[in-house]
Amino acid sequence: MGTWSSRGLRGSTLEDFINRTNERYLSQGLALIQKIPTPITPVKIDKEHRHITLAYFDQQSTVDYIGAVQGIPVCFDAKECSVNTFPLQNLHEHQVTFMGNFEKQEGISFLVIYFSNRNELYYMRYSEIKTFWERAQHGGRKSVRHDELSREFFFELKDGMYVPYLEMLQKDLNLRDNNE
Repeated sequence: MGTWSSRGLRGSTLEDFINRTNERYLSQGLALIQKIPTPITPVKIDKEHRHITLAYFDQQSTVDYIGAVQGIPVCFDAKECSVNTFPLQNLHEHQVTFMGNFEKQEGISFLVIYFSNRNELYYMRYSEIKTFWERAQHGGRKSVRHDELSREFFFELKDGMYVPYLEMLQKDLNLRDNNE
């Protein structure tokens, strides 16, 4: 089992930690969030070792995770970057479109971004995603600087592997309620 230290995730991925968090949320009756597998078509299979050696993606995937939190539909994607800027090329137009359509159906969409060089996690609300995406589409910056992000949506791993994104989701919901 991986642990988290000041030197980063060290061998464990953000998705591994989110998967463990989702198991914990399920066992506590707080949420049902599933990892969405990326559909692939195998091209070469090593039959002796029983694994795929070459494959291609069948179609564009949507987001990494989808489910419900206390009756609220939720979808999100997990992203990692090793510098103080998050390149928007790590996000794809079909993902932004899916998240926007999800929001139109009264769901909540967001990103969990891990800044590995700083050992920080960030909950990026859909409203921020949309703002930064549109800026890039209109000739502006093609990345998001760390200092452009809202301090209140940075959070840390807890218990060495727990990604408490539900705390940030609650803040997101509170902001939405106050802006209605």
